[in-house]
Amino acid sequence: MRRKISWRNLFLSVYGWLFLVFIYVPILLITVFSFNSNPVNMMIWQGFTFDWYRTIFGFPTELNELTLYVESTDQLYNAVLNSLTVALITTAVSTVLGTSVALAVARFRFRLKNFYRALLFMPMIMPDIILGIALLIFFVSFGFGLGLHTIIIGHCTFLSSYVFIVVSARIADMDDSLEEASADLGADGWTTFRRVTLPLIAPGVIGGAMLAFIISMDDLVITYFISGVDSTTLPVHIYGMLRRGIKPEINAIATVMLVFSFIIASVGLYMRSRKK
Repeated sequence: MRRKISWRNLFLSVYGWLFLVFIYVPILLITVFSFNSNPVNMMIWQGFTFDWYRTIFGFPTELNELTLYVESTDQLYNAVLNSLTVALITTAVSTVLGTSVALAVARFRFRLKNFYRALLFMPMIMPDIILGIALLIFFVSFGFGLGLHTIIIGHCTFLSSYVFIVVSARIADMDDSLEEASADLGADGWTTFRRVTLPLIAPGVIGGAMLAFIISMDDLVITYFISGVDSTTLPVHIYGMLRRGIKPEINAIATVMLVFSFIIASVGLYMRSRKK
């Protein structure tokens, strides 16, 4: 007996596949054309090569004409170093702030608690360009010189919210009776936090930290507004390369960033989903 096909299920299936194609085919094309040896038109396949990856890592290429398209590796490495510096410091600060606020909101009762929780969602809901302009006006108004320190402060303003949400979800699934049992056994607040609370929320804290790290590494819009002359991060550097023309090594840089982001995001999602 043949199974009757529901038009609704068929529509949802087709829509789901089209959505995946729309999202992932452009990413796949970037990866594929990062191995294209055509130095003039990267959309015309000429042959397979690793030269663009060798170029961005500072190794000599097999074709002499490829050097016409090479950006300064010193500028590229400096941008990578700036991105890593900003991401590491921002991750540490955002993780501490986001986790502390999540614990405070979950454990204490105070006036306008729901309103305060809603305010923590605003940096995530607000368009990046609005937040970038607002931060730029703030720094200029108070006489801050733009640099790595302004990027770190700017990233902390919205990445703390991401950590807060991830850790709050973990706290909501935690059994409060374990903390009560620890207090009944004579442990003080710090001992309870260190021996009971922190191990239970650790997957959420680590997941939030990794999420904050990868978002900080990939951020362009906000960083573009609040970065100084000598504080160019990798996304801003890539954007500058695009403004001077779409060059083949950009696909290689984008592919490396994609793989790096995928690894970090996968580890973060795995840690957040752990039950133990």
